[in-house]
Amino acid sequence: MANDQAAWRQIAAEHGLKEVEMDRLVSPWHTDADLGRPIEVVTDMSKSRKMGFTAYQASDQAFFEVFDQLRAARLIP
Repeated sequence: MANDQAAWRQIAAEHGLKEVEMDRLVSPWHTDADLGRPIEVVTDMSKSRKMGFTAYQASDQAFFEVFDQLRAARLIP
């Protein structure tokens, strides 16, 4: 993503988005590091649930809700 600023500006213009500067929305180095990992990440919430953190939201649903909010705010197409 670090070299994709021009592509984002074009996407923002085509879709009438509020922010044309990609680095104001994301940190490309962090996204590249997360998506470029050669390993899988597995987490376990058992200890947290034993300590009383029992609320649950499916990961995919959490992402969909955030994307819906970002679309409503005209930050992503």
